[in-house]
Amino acid sequence: MAYTLIDGKATAAAIKKQIAQEVSDIMANGGKQPHLAAVLVGHDGGSETYVRNKVIACEQCGFKSTLIRYDADVTEEELLRCVDRLNHDDDIDGFIMQLPLPPHIDEQKIIMAVDYRKDVDGFHPINVGRMAIGLPCFISATPLGILTLLRHYKIETSGKKCVILGRSNIVGKPMAQLMMQKHLGDATVTVCHSHSATLKEECREADIIIAAIGRPDFVTADMVKEGATVIDVGTTRVPDATKKSGTRLNGDVKFDEVAPKCAFITPVPGGVGPMTICSLMKNTLAAAKKEIYL
Repeated sequence: MAYTLIDGKATAAAIKKQIAQEVSDIMANGGKQPHLAAVLVGHDGGSETYVRNKVIACEQCGFKSTLIRYDADVTEEELLRCVDRLNHDDDIDGFIMQLPLPPHIDEQKIIMAVDYRKDVDGFHPINVGRMAIGLPCFISATPLGILTLLRHYKIETSGKKCVILGRSNIVGKPMAQLMMQKHLGDATVTVCHSHSATLKEECREADIIIAAIGRPDFVTADMVKEGATVIDVGTTRVPDATKKSGTRLNGDVKFDEVAPKCAFITPVPGGVGPMTICSLMKNTLAAAKKEIYL
């Protein structure tokens, strides 16, 4: 069947344009310019690219952006001091601690230290808990981006069977919460992971598959039913001699064989990735406007 390619790049560009216009109006009326800070520890290639794209997105949206860098051997105490400074800096509306952090740093301890009112990544337990019971909060950027894409393409989710591959705190768990909530996804949700005995069978019955398992080409054609919607969150770097860098981004879905069976499918890159950064911009604007927390 002919499939529709879900273009996250174009969707994100349109949303960022709307944000930029709103920021322009706010500043024209004497309001404050939104300010997003990012803390980057070490020199992980993926994190470097991601943070660079966030800085570019801030420029496109008319935000102020600050990038704070630390070497990989930074102490946990120093990072906690940095978080405390950002918590108390009235000019900064939101900030993110780029994950993953080096093994000697307790990630959860750092996340817990972030002021939940500035937690535009949506990782703090207060935001996670509020999301779980349907209260206003900062929603994790990737799940929010996926939800935005489903709405933008008018993909029906209510009453549909949705299978989520992966149970991470960043994508799998929050995505499941959003997809089952009455006024959001309103779907019947199954979460599968590496220990799921009936993973393939569950996928074959799914109207919507959201793959966030981190294994390249994991989802194959025999796992997808005709007319399904497939959202690929995977971004694994794999060797590719045809690329200048020697690597390319590979999704969790074997695109060429799965796409012909789909009604809708996201590419990698250009699908979910741009929407993650776009959602971070939406959360930062909401923080600046005090829409969720005063």
